[in-house]
Amino acid sequence: KRFREPKHERRPWRIWFLDTSKQAIGMLFIHFANVYLSDLTGEDPCSLYLINFLLDATLGMLIIYIGIRAVSSIVERQQWESLRFGEYG
Repeated sequence: KRFREPKHERRPWRIWFLDTSKQAIGMLFIHFANVYLSDLTGEDPCSLYLINFLLDATLGMLIIYIGIRAVSSIVERQQWESLRFGEYG
């Protein structure tokens, strides 16, 4: 995916790794949570994954969006330059 970014906008390797590692850790967490929950409930892990994915893609994204907007407004109000989202220095 990194090589599909335009060369003049391509993130450095370190930034790219930090961004993608967050996604990988999240996927691993969801995988192991689904396996654990399927043992507890006796449900099929794939159906639990679908439920978790749908909840994450709807409610989770809404909660993250509201949280980022709230933190961004606090950071702007307090003028904390080092805490701006997307600014890596």
